[in-house]
Amino acid sequence: MFIIQPDRLYLHGVVFEVRVINGFKNNSSLPLVIWCSSKENDLGGRALQEHDDFSWKVTTKLWKSNQFSCTMKWDAKRRSFDAFKVPRDFYRCGHFKKCSWLVTEDGFYFSSDEINWKKDFQW
Repeated sequence: MFIIQPDRLYLHGVVFEVRVINGFKNNSSLPLVIWCSSKENDLGGRALQEHDDFSWKVTTKLWKSNQFSCTMKWDAKRRSFDAFKVPRDFYRCGHFKKCSWLVTEDGFYFSSDEINWKKDFQW
């Protein structure tokens, strides 16, 4: 079965791994607080210490939300962003369907291989 978007065609039932990594340096006293959810699934909150990560799997569905949003808080900084969104990530997450985010002092970096990181958002 397929999911049809205005400009692309997506397969139903494809599994993606989404991972958020605390990439801050020397912040052991200040965790990165993260809360992620979709319309159907609240993953809850986590406090990630330096180099900790939080990951989950997303299966594309025909009649349900294919988007997970996360709110991040670190010290006085706060930012919400889409950690996974089918139109943006279906092809961008690569052959292995891995969508990784590295959160650092200066922003949010995306990678499909955890080697090559591209800055997508700032705080």
